[in-house]
Formats: sequence, structure tokens, C-alpha cells
Amino acid sequence: MRKTAIVLMNLGGPDSLAAVKPFLRNLFADPAIMPLPPPLREPLARLIAAYRAPVGRNIYARLGGASPLLANTEAQARALESALGPGYRCFIAMRYWHPTSAEAARAVRKWAPDQIVCLPLYPQFSTTTTASSFTAWKKAAADQRLHCPTRIVCCYPRERGFVEVIAALTRPALEAAAQTRPPRLLLTAHGLPKRVVAAGDPYRAQVEMTAQAIVAALELPGLDWRLCFQSRVGPLAWLEPSTEEEIRRAGRDRTPLVVVPISFVSEHSETLIELDQDYRRLAGECGVPCYRRVPTVGTEPAFIAALARLVHRAAAGGGLVPGEPSRVCGPAHAGCALAGTGR
Repeated sequence: MRKTAIVLMNLGGPDSLAAVKPFLRNLFADPAIMPLPPPLREPLARLIAAYRAPVGRNIYARLGGASPLLANTEAQARALESALGPGYRCFIAMRYWHPTSAEAARAVRKWAPDQIVCLPLYPQFSTTTTASSFTAWKKAAADQRLHCPTRIVCCYPRERGFVEVIAALTRPALEAAAQTRPPRLLLTAHGLPKRVVAAGDPYRAQVEMTAQAIVAALELPGLDWRLCFQSRVGPLAWLEPSTEEEIRRAGRDRTPLVVVPISFVSEHSETLIELDQDYRRLAGECGVPCYRRVPTVGTEPAFIAALARLVHRAAAGGGLVPGEPSRVCGPAHAGCALAGTGR
């Protein structure tokens, strides 16, 4: 039986309050996040991590002292293995904390697969997430001399199962929020500095694809909806409109809100704290009459089935091959065989 290793790639999160500062240092030391020469980037990353650590520790203390992202990713890994059946095993590679790409590569080498499929848990491609994780994996795999055939799933912003699960989770929230007056749908994604998009990053274009696909799947003519961006950090200009701005606008309009995270596939600090607590409190202060947050896709069977399809297509030769610069994903998925249509 052929053995296929699936490397599930995600951002990672601190597993204790003591881990917050080194996690942040790893984050800001990534050249994809802070494009500076190493002699400048490394000390600056340490300074930023020290400055932001108290805020970060407060966030994770509200989550019980650690990020739930690893546990949620492990649940997705087990569900995906079950959907794929014998011959497939999932390994988790977190970008900024454990298990790291190096740890995952060692585990993959020990299992000795016939092929590897890299599957990012970022539906929309960005140089700051997907490409950064691929770069870390490529180095880790080279260090472990993992030379078996490797394919990568570039992105899946319109993958059928992903979109349909979000739409299915959103419908009851819209119905409940409509008891008083028609609600507004906020499709919120993690933000990105505008300079990154200006340099050619396709993230915003792909987030727009996801938003439009979800609205089409809802089949609600005249639906009032907005795409917005959350989690801004630092003084740079970020993608707009911000989720905070849209919440304030809904308060001025006295419009009920249904908030749907569309760039996250599992629950973590940006959903459980930012959306559920901080933005809910802001909505109350601004006079939003109803605030409902739709859960992430998590281990919903249709989403896991969509991931399984992506793995099968990549394993059959439909994925990208690492190191092919002519096949970099773009806004229209130029050159990408996994265009996310679900067909």
C-alpha cells in the first residue's frame, strides 16, 4: 500500500503563558512578516515581542492560559485521516510554535511515506502565511533529506465544501438575527498591511472570491453584506474597511449583525477573544441591536470531505511542485491546478 503523508500547515499558538513572548519573537523574526535584513530584523523582533507580550499574555489568559489552535488542528487531522482511509497520515507543522516544521519533518521521515502533500489550513494564499509555511517546510524537509515526491495545495478560496459549510452555518444565524429587522452580514477576514498587497500578494483578491462565493451560496437576493478585515497590528496602513469600522457603522444604522470569519478554519484567539468578546462588547457600546457570530468550519464533515478531495487531487498530480517559480499562485489562480472550484 502506498503511503501518503499530509502536512497540515497552520500558524500555531503559544501552549502556555510563558510561551507567548518566544512565540511572538518567532512571528516577527519571519522575513515574510518583517522584510528587513537579519541584523536589523532579529533584534527588532525581540523588542516587539517584549513590548507585545503583556497584551498577548492577557489574551491567552482569557483562553485558559494557552491557544486552542493545536488541539483544534489535531481534531481536523484525525477527521481528515478518517475521511481518507488507510495509507494516509496527517502531520502538523506550525509556523511559529510547536510542533514546528522541523519536528513534523522528522516525524514524516520516520514514517517513510511514498509521497507528501502539503495542505495549508489557510484557504486564501498569502506570502505572509501560505508561502512562509511552504518556505519553512522546504528547509525542514531538506534538512531531513526527505526526497520523496511532494505536491502542495496552493489555496482553496472557493472550494465547494468550504463555501457550502460556511453558508449552512450562516443561514440560521441570519434567520435568528432577522427577528427585529433585516440583518447585515459581515464577512470578516484577517487583515494584511496594504503594502503587502501592493507588492502583488493575492490575498485580498482571494478573500473577495470567498466572500462572493458565500453570498452566492446563500441565495438571498437583496442581502445586505460587507467584507471587512480584523486583527490590525502596528502603525502601518491595513486593508479596509476594518471590522471595527463596520461594527460602528451598524451601530449608527441600528442594524443587527451576523459576523462570519472566512479566513479561519478553526477557533482560536481571533475568533474566541476578538470576535466573541472584544467586538461583541464594541457592538453593545455602539448600539448594535443584535450581534451573532457564526462558528468556523472546524471538523464539519463537508469541510473535511473538501480537504480530502484537495489531497486526492494533489496526490494524483494536480498540486503544485515546490520550487517552480513560474507556478506561483496569483489572484486568478494562474497556473494553479487546484483552483478551488470544487469541480
